[in-house]
Amino acid sequence: MSTSPYPLGLRLDGRRVVVVGGGAVATRRVPALLDAGADVLLVAPELTPALRAHVNADRLRWAPRRFTPEDLDGAWLVQVAIDDPAAAESVSVAAAGRRIFCVRADDRTAATAWTPAVTRHGPVTVAVLGGGDPRRAMTVRDAIRDLLAARLVPEGAARTRGATEATGTTEATRGRRSGRVALVGAGPGDPELITVKGWRLLTEADVVVADRLVPGLLLDELRPDVELVDASKIPYGPSRAQEEINQILVDRALAGAFVVRLKGGDPYVFGRGGEELLACAEAGVPVTVVPGVTSSIAAPAAAGIPVTHRGVAHEFTVVSGHLAPDSPASLVRWDALAGLRGTLVILMGLKNLAAITETLIAHGRPPGTLAAVVQEATTGAQRVLRSTLGTVAADLVAAELRPPAVVVVGDVVEALGR
Repeated sequence: MSTSPYPLGLRLDGRRVVVVGGGAVATRRVPALLDAGADVLLVAPELTPALRAHVNADRLRWAPRRFTPEDLDGAWLVQVAIDDPAAAESVSVAAAGRRIFCVRADDRTAATAWTPAVTRHGPVTVAVLGGGDPRRAMTVRDAIRDLLAARLVPEGAARTRGATEATGTTEATRGRRSGRVALVGAGPGDPELITVKGWRLLTEADVVVADRLVPGLLLDELRPDVELVDASKIPYGPSRAQEEINQILVDRALAGAFVVRLKGGDPYVFGRGGEELLACAEAGVPVTVVPGVTSSIAAPAAAGIPVTHRGVAHEFTVVSGHLAPDSPASLVRWDALAGLRGTLVILMGLKNLAAITETLIAHGRPPGTLAAVVQEATTGAQRVLRSTLGTVAADLVAAELRPPAVVVVGDVVEALGR
């Protein structure tokens, strides 16, 4: 009798999926479930900051406790993302009694469903099962992804990368790549906006240190043996000290690992990539920097707003709004910015937006100046609010907009119409 699994594409839109566990495995798996439209119930006493961000954004429901069999009532699928065999087995038993397929991160042989290695290329999704061998599945998956992307990269580059990855990552090649760090910009939110080089380095990583703003679907495609470190920096919530992040990069690299520091947007645009590079350089760790698509330009573009436009704006300024204008620690000359005629793009500025707009108006920027706020740009959760400088702070509160969001001030807001 054949024991080969039966391949199937699950349509989970609106259907309940239970995820048991709130650690690194759940952090990797939940984004794909949300992307499929699943009604996710997360059961775990504690969560990573990245998962907590999904909860705070009302993308899923969280039961802050240990699993009980009743959690599976009404569920279509359960993902067990814990490493306690006894606790995982109790979930399997409850799922079997209800005839619910159960994915086990701790023991594939005890699971009734497997998570394949997945690659996405526009509307095409390819899922590969390797007969129980995740590394084989990843190798085949990566070769297929190269074929799908062949039209987007030079023929020689695609052929070279495909030949390398199709043979698998051997211990010898891993040794040649080890002991270094790559600072990779993941782009503004859409997983397809990472650069080809950034994606390639991500597939080679032994350790990935990711912040909250990286596209979650990129984490879903990591090799099973990759160590994922959640270095989320959630505004006004839990955070990991920058010094600790620096130390993680250095320690893992000195231990021989190839570490990818995956950052939303671009590593050097308010991403503290410079601090991380200096820490690595001081420890003698080589660093590669891969620029990313910064949200300061991508978010307005996704909302139909060009940051420059002929006859409208000949310059644009990008500024951080994480400190209030009257903060002694602020390095921003808001009075000077008020006198500019071009576009002003404000990152990390929602909390202080009322004070920022008042300061700009007080120093001469007309309150009727057009303004817009773009929340979660380039993702399915993108929202756009158009307003004016004088009312935008109140309008975003009324609209219940939340970080991450980019604020744009200037006549370019309506340069292309609405």
